[in-house]
Amino acid sequence: MAPSDALTESARRTITLERDAIDALLPRIDDQFSRACELILQCTGRVVVTGMGKSGHIGTKIAATLASTGTPAFFVHPGEASHGDLGMITGEDVVIAISNSGSTGELVTILPLIKRKGASLISMTGKTDSQLARQAHANLNIAITQEACPMNLAPTSSTTVTLVMGDALAVALLEARGFGAEDFAFYHPGGTLGRRLLLKVSDLMHTGDALPRVTRQTPLGEALLEVSRKGLGMTAVVDDSERVIGIFTDGDLRRTLDQGVDIHATPIGDVMTSHCRTVGDNILAAEALKVMEDSKINGLLVTGDSQQLVGALNMHDLLRAGVV
Repeated sequence: MAPSDALTESARRTITLERDAIDALLPRIDDQFSRACELILQCTGRVVVTGMGKSGHIGTKIAATLASTGTPAFFVHPGEASHGDLGMITGEDVVIAISNSGSTGELVTILPLIKRKGASLISMTGKTDSQLARQAHANLNIAITQEACPMNLAPTSSTTVTLVMGDALAVALLEARGFGAEDFAFYHPGGTLGRRLLLKVSDLMHTGDALPRVTRQTPLGEALLEVSRKGLGMTAVVDDSERVIGIFTDGDLRRTLDQGVDIHATPIGDVMTSHCRTVGDNILAAEALKVMEDSKINGLLVTGDSQQLVGALNMHDLLRAGVV
């Protein structure tokens, strides 16, 4: 077999073994799994995930996934727990202890102390008769037949199965809590989804002196200076009550110049676009983006309940905010 064939064959064998290990989890989503979910849903404290070595690395990811999907959680290293960090665990918490063998020394050492504190215990073990599994209020069976490692030594299939079980737990809890896209966005304000679901027009729009506005009688030349000063590529045209009666944009300017209009003598009211699209300041910035895209425009005026001008924004504002 050529070297490249050996490499790809090894990779395929690894994927097959790990896939089979995941498939074996399905019949284990049973009463113990339901009990684990109930313990967490009833928890008035935090979920504390702990584990040594590779189990600890997976535990860190599980804690992060829980925390980002509506279940407050954090990771505690069991070795550090024996040297003071046990104080991070309270009687209102639920502890998820991960150990493939179910007899990891650092975990076994702190088990009596966790129980004494009154915290509920969920174990994730590969041995259902282990000390850790026996002391747990619920045990999630993560046993495997074989590691993907050809020597059956390096944690491979076992860590994959543990991670998948953790994901199953997090998603089941997410759905039980009715955790939705807006909740996810709230926990991820720096991400694209967060920006799209949290930012409103009022967060981005230009207001006050930065807002371009002229009246119907303003000469076109003066209106162009207003467009230039405010830098939004447009100006609102308002009446004496600050109600929007039209808009004048860069595109309107090109069409006006093609018609040979005298920019000094022509009032803006003669060349503005009437009945322009406006939005309220309380809608999502992503909704404003859709209005722009559907209408093939680059800017929007923002109005209040009586069509009074309250703000303006353009595509550059949305780009800078990461909404686009």
